[in-house]
Amino acid sequence: MTFELQHTDSLTNARAGLITTDHGTIETPIFMPVGTQGTVKGVHFPELEDEIQAQIILGNTYHLYLRPGTTILEQAGGLHRFNTWSKPILTDSGGFQVFSLSENRKLHEEGALFRSHIDGSKHLFTPEKVMDIERSIGADIIMAFDECCPGDADYDYAKQSLGLTERWLDRCFARFNSTEPKYGYQQSLFPIVQGCTYPDLRRRAAENVASKGADGNAIGGLAVGEPTEKMYEMIEVVNEILPKDKPRYLMGVGTPINILEAIERGVDMFDCIMPTRNGRNGQLFTRFGTINMRNKKWENDFSPIDPDGHCTADLRYTKAYLHHLIHVKEMLGLQIASIHNLAFYLWLVREARKHILAGDFSSWKSGMVRQMANRL
Repeated sequence: MTFELQHTDSLTNARAGLITTDHGTIETPIFMPVGTQGTVKGVHFPELEDEIQAQIILGNTYHLYLRPGTTILEQAGGLHRFNTWSKPILTDSGGFQVFSLSENRKLHEEGALFRSHIDGSKHLFTPEKVMDIERSIGADIIMAFDECCPGDADYDYAKQSLGLTERWLDRCFARFNSTEPKYGYQQSLFPIVQGCTYPDLRRRAAENVASKGADGNAIGGLAVGEPTEKMYEMIEVVNEILPKDKPRYLMGVGTPINILEAIERGVDMFDCIMPTRNGRNGQLFTRFGTINMRNKKWENDFSPIDPDGHCTADLRYTKAYLHHLIHVKEMLGLQIASIHNLAFYLWLVREARKHILAGDFSSWKSGMVRQMANRL
């Protein structure tokens, strides 16, 4: 994997770049739709490519390990061949999913022992096993196994957690460097900066991660309960240290405003379940603010879903029709809302890139943040 930094905004740390993998090139900043179980919920791949214009999607190690399992994925020739997605894929290591199973997992030096949320069966994730699973999945970019520290953790716990993550990281790199890709193309391992909301721990973590010389670096453990301003502060602390010639990936963040604020602070890559999850609950994101399609006010509004038309459905269907579909829990309504939101997120990062290259990102971003804060 290579990264070309094309331009940095003169007034902020916003960047435009190109990531090149064996499955294609990615223009940054980029939002990556989440395909947890090998698919983006409710969205066909032609829609992902043509309407949403996704350049890379995610898979999740925890879920793909449980179902369909690495045996099936290896027999298929990796996730790309299994799900027919021909562009780049990134896999999360499963660290956040293990973190979310707090009542059904135990952490120790060797790894994380947890019970499956599906059938209660016991499993052990070690750094070595996670690297092996991610080799079997075959994503272009794979993540190191870490502990995702709670956003409200006290200092002692956060420090202990970071120590464990750093020791696991060394083991991840050792295993990664001693194994080969399985399907004839290269994979890149990204380490993850943890440290909760404590600047000294974040600096320590960023310095350790930067020393690894990886193809790219990730920032984890944010948007997990801490105040938004604290999240922005931690991004600034970390990005002062992470190398400028490598892509920076902010994991699991967030709202459209969160994304623009993080781009301003030098982040290149994003993922979040919010576009599809909120879409399935009737919330649409637009450049002029958010729309709750469940509200009765849209019952007889026969204007297009979004006059800007970021996807075909925005102009084809009316707000009244989408309100009806969602009200009666028709699957098509959830699908239309999900496609709209993903198309909007991808439009937003493309626009951010255009304005970074044009030199007016700061003023454009300020106006967009004001507009998107509205509830319509």
